[in-house]
Amino acid sequence: MKITRIAGIAALLTAGFAQAQTPTIKMDGVLLEFWATQMLDNNLRNDATATAGAAKYYGLDSRFQENNLAVKRAELYLSGTITDTLSWNMLFDPNNSNTTAAPNNVLHDAIITWAPVKGFNVKAGQFKMPTTYEATIVSARDILFFERNQINRVFGDKRDRGIWGSYTYGDAKAFQGKINLAISNGTTDDGSGGKNNENTVAGSGNAQKDYTFRFESTFLSQHKAGAYYREGVTNLKDSTATYGTTLPAAWTAAGVTAQQIKDNKDKTTLQGVYYAFKNDSWQFTAEYATGLLGRRFPTLFAAAAAPLREHLDQKFTGYVVEGAYKMGNHWFTGRYDMLNYNSGDKWYTATNPYKTNTTTGVPTGNDLSPKYTEITVGYNYLFDYTKQVRSNLKLDYVVRSSNFLAPRLGQTGEQGGNSIVASLSASF
Repeated sequence: MKITRIAGIAALLTAGFAQAQTPTIKMDGVLLEFWATQMLDNNLRNDATATAGAAKYYGLDSRFQENNLAVKRAELYLSGTITDTLSWNMLFDPNNSNTTAAPNNVLHDAIITWAPVKGFNVKAGQFKMPTTYEATIVSARDILFFERNQINRVFGDKRDRGIWGSYTYGDAKAFQGKINLAISNGTTDDGSGGKNNENTVAGSGNAQKDYTFRFESTFLSQHKAGAYYREGVTNLKDSTATYGTTLPAAWTAAGVTAQQIKDNKDKTTLQGVYYAFKNDSWQFTAEYATGLLGRRFPTLFAAAAAPLREHLDQKFTGYVVEGAYKMGNHWFTGRYDMLNYNSGDKWYTATNPYKTNTTTGVPTGNDLSPKYTEITVGYNYLFDYTKQVRSNLKLDYVVRSSNFLAPRLGQTGEQGGNSIVASLSASF
């Protein structure tokens, strides 16, 4: 009798183990998003060069023209398990298949996760690095506005290829902490969204990696807070690169020597803090970030061109506060968003190129400093507010700072670039 019972128990355990080892695949969801935009300043239509100065910095989505109808997202989420400790997930967006420079950009995320013990896992593949809050923690299905804020869409909303380890401890109802460490390829200027293998310049090779750290916490269920730091250097290999021949000529146009460029290593950093609160009636987020532009904007100021990056050690600073008041299906939202691409006011030219350098097309008396603000007020209608993954209609009015557009012929003073945006999304 005992032998029979033991055999039965063994059979059950074996069956459970075999079931756990069976690979699985499932569709986690789909997100479709449609935009209708109306730019309220007709400079974009009347003078295509009017944005030449500001557009070098300002992260305005390419779908913005004077008015436009566009498919913003068509995301497909897949995941599955391979063993008890090994899983995977992928994110595709066929809508983003029109960039010839990055033929792999349809594939956003491709991640293999190994979780050998509770609370600890290691990811390998292509994904966003653990930095800014909204871009890396908040799903596109759950953002409050038609688009992410400037800090997140410029610096956080980029994929890279690497390895990411994390350790989670505690209880979110009291206090839960999570430590993240990642190493990744890094890219020259993030122009491809980071979805590249190692970069090379004139065959010089790439001797560097980016390193990222983030501490994040959840406490009393409704509060989240964290801090992050990312650092990388030039994509040039010091031992073989011949500075001055493998660098753009514009780097030395303002009198910067090859040795200065080599000593600087074009270091890029991103460091910031965030706090978020959410309950059934209110939602609030605040984030601050700063760092060195570094290789993200690799071209220095050139005398015959519009203002670009002005200094090897040019620092950026940004912050955002946003919130929502929720009344069932009806949400009322607001956001203030600032990003200054030259917060230290460093430049190599004799005079301030954003204000007085008429040779670059900046009329004297105008201020086109790359400090951009957005004030957005909006209304969201949720088709089913009881669902965590929401389908909704967003109506947003965006007020951009006046230095967004240079004055065209017959105008005086800097010009704004305000917009009305309607965003319709369906997720399931």
